[in-house]
Amino acid sequence: MDRRALAQQLEAIVGPENVVWQDYDLMLYQYDASIDRALPQAVVFPTSAAQVAEIVKLCVREKVPCTARGAGTGLSGGAIPLEGGVLVIFSKMNHICEVDLENLRAVVEPGVVNLHLSQAVAPYGLQYIPDPSSQKACTIGGNVGENSGGPHTLLYGVTTNHVLGLEFVTSDGEVIEVGGKALDPPGYDLTGLIVGSEGTFGIVTRAVVRLAPLAESVKTLLAVFERIDDASAAVSGVIAAGIVPAAIEMMDHLSIQAVEAAVHAGYPTDAGAVLLIEIEGLAEGIDEQMEAINAVCNRNNAREIRIAKTAKERNLLWLGRKGAFSAMGRISPDFYTMDGCVPRDKLPEVLERIDEISRRFGLRIANVFHAGDGNLHPLVLFDSEIPGEEDKVREMGYEILSVCADVGGALTGEHGIGFEKREMMCLTFNDDDLDWMHLIKETMDPLGLFNPGKIFPTPGKCWNPQLGRAGRFAAVGW
Repeated sequence: MDRRALAQQLEAIVGPENVVWQDYDLMLYQYDASIDRALPQAVVFPTSAAQVAEIVKLCVREKVPCTARGAGTGLSGGAIPLEGGVLVIFSKMNHICEVDLENLRAVVEPGVVNLHLSQAVAPYGLQYIPDPSSQKACTIGGNVGENSGGPHTLLYGVTTNHVLGLEFVTSDGEVIEVGGKALDPPGYDLTGLIVGSEGTFGIVTRAVVRLAPLAESVKTLLAVFERIDDASAAVSGVIAAGIVPAAIEMMDHLSIQAVEAAVHAGYPTDAGAVLLIEIEGLAEGIDEQMEAINAVCNRNNAREIRIAKTAKERNLLWLGRKGAFSAMGRISPDFYTMDGCVPRDKLPEVLERIDEISRRFGLRIANVFHAGDGNLHPLVLFDSEIPGEEDKVREMGYEILSVCADVGGALTGEHGIGFEKREMMCLTFNDDDLDWMHLIKETMDPLGLFNPGKIFPTPGKCWNPQLGRAGRFAAVGW
């Protein structure tokens, strides 16, 4: 469809002030936080679910792809309009519609920034648990699409554990509601099906989320190690001791250097690795838990253990950890963020194999990750101005995720499959698995217009660590 004609029809729905379609303006929306790029034909900013429904009906009528985008902080290419079409952005649907204190629920629009929800309910002694490192910018809608996690989901679970209901625009342009405020509504768990579907089933326009009381007591410990293997062993040791902290985060030597250069959080720059461990709960008994964690770290050769004495000290430690990705700009022009998940007891082996990949390709890798649940975030440091380096880092990403799959892990812990990892789905799923997934996709989106080109491998291009990008799925006929 002609781009100007498409823009005019969108303007009739949302008004000309809420549509962007000129070349220069569209360039601002061709990316998320990954390294992939794709231009939309038009960008639209709806202000209501009714407008979203009309946008979807237009896209279906004209056979135009439709991709939802939150704040553009995604790290797997999930929000880029791979096949053009309409990019639907929710920055104007950013209202907290209801806070239900009696039932510990909130109803929010998809453009609500993650951190803003917790700030809004903090005066009532409440919080919204899922806390991605990008929580100052990322939105609830994007979190729902990717099933985002964060440091404190070790104890409490990821987004799907905190979303109870959704308002959702289907491929027919119908606004429906699934789930609700009840903890376990009858029937199929359609809410759970939609959370993590990366915008490939339809478009979420409202979410019912669970709120949780703020902890009575919180303690944060920084354990410093000479060797990353000792830090990894301490992670397993803490869990084996029957202690499940709210968070266990790890940073290696290179990550520590970047963070200290940016934030000055107090991490020792000569350390091989640090663990940031936080426990929370009732004041009674929390000191005993901290003593047990301290003992585990000492048994695993911690050279120093600090416990934050004030809220200021605790916040500074977390500022360093949550700012680790952006801090990489201090030591590298560009970086490529990976996201895999491995069993905790495989951490030393996997980190060693990642280090071997780094040496073989000649590019540094900084490791910063949610160690408690084995969610790795290797950051490949490179310079996009050097010809061929971007292709090299993509190849390194494939190899890193192959290692995760090889030890029984997963391709993603929270960033989603998106465009970035779709050619690797065969590493953890067989043909039958993918056929069933594709059947559900076709049922929800018969024309394939919602966020096309994501999750499913391209026939003939599925990565195989032994054969390269072999044609394992060439005969599936997608």
